[in-house]
Amino acid sequence: MARILYGIHGTGHGHAMRGLTIARRLKQHQFLFVCADDAVSVLSPEFPVHQIPNLGTVFKNYKVDFTATISRALPLLWKREQYIRELCDLIHAFGPDVCMTDLEYFVPRAAERCDLPCLSLGHQHVITCCKHKNLPGNMWWDTFLQGLTPKYLFRPTEANIIVSFYQPPALKKYKARVVPPILRDQVLAATPSDEGHVVVYQSNSTSPELISFLKKATKRTCYVFGYRQEEGQDGNVVYMKKSEDGFLRLLAGCAYVIQGGSHTLMTESLYLGKPVLTIPLKGMVEQRYNAWYLEKLGYGMQADMEKLSPDLLGRFEANLDKYKSAIAQGHFCGNDIVFGLVDNFIRTKKLPETGEPPVVDKSDKPSFKLLAPEDMSWEEVQQTMDPFKRKKRSAAK
Repeated sequence: MARILYGIHGTGHGHAMRGLTIARRLKQHQFLFVCADDAVSVLSPEFPVHQIPNLGTVFKNYKVDFTATISRALPLLWKREQYIRELCDLIHAFGPDVCMTDLEYFVPRAAERCDLPCLSLGHQHVITCCKHKNLPGNMWWDTFLQGLTPKYLFRPTEANIIVSFYQPPALKKYKARVVPPILRDQVLAATPSDEGHVVVYQSNSTSPELISFLKKATKRTCYVFGYRQEEGQDGNVVYMKKSEDGFLRLLAGCAYVIQGGSHTLMTESLYLGKPVLTIPLKGMVEQRYNAWYLEKLGYGMQADMEKLSPDLLGRFEANLDKYKSAIAQGHFCGNDIVFGLVDNFIRTKKLPETGEPPVVDKSDKPSFKLLAPEDMSWEEVQQTMDPFKRKKRSAAK
């Protein structure tokens, strides 16, 4: 059994669900997550979580609000030494064998300072670590400018696993493996069907134009997730509360999906054989990559929220059979490969560059009896490792 300190980017649920899937599967090891924001509610019911502020993205009017995003980031970066020291204390208390990160800023820097190997596992480094051919001209500038964030702020580590439904070759200067995505057990267990309805999902930002578009462009019932209104019906639009079971049931039975540019939902939809109409957020270059490859591979169509028209959806629906045929040829689940690579890194502290990874240890032995020292509760360890709590206790005395 090994101990893993795992930093998770907290904006949205995709990063957290990926980390949760890894930890559930490799339960012979002991995981402690570092995260904030949306990720806490996903991970804390099952695993210990230590909260550190998140360098997240702020959205407004269906695009990245760069001013607000920078305003949020600057105070955290100003105090980064404080948070890195806090994580170094956490490392000394928890005693991890390795660290992992899914687009989290502080954990890799604390790991480097404490001389611990760190594995990056996620999707965003498909921009940084891979070679892309024939990109549209209007994507090159965005790739250069916005690609600075994953390249320098959330920089690649000494070992990188990139999960993606499209798999461009990795650049030789990075120690990276590009593999198919990982999927939740609930998605793997779902039985696809076509009941004729549409699933519409918005996560980080919403636009009223999309609702008007749905009412004009199709007569199909559209189950809409992510808007402030979570109940009620407006014509063929039915507003839904976020519910994992309810969402997956509707996803498995839908005719197609309309979503933003999220890679996680896109992958789940494709695995279940669902064509996707993707409307990437303005200013999110990773979502533009997802949309471009989706269309290039024949799995669906990309659209602009500001240019939606009923005839666009008509063209999309006319090609559903074509999209489904292309999707049937794809490979959207890399669970065994990813689990094997992660387990190999945990055990050997390195990532094999080529060849098949070792067989994953399938022991079902629980690994949640913690911590160092053995007779301390998790709460006591938190109190011991947190320098801010120590200061408060000292002040109280």
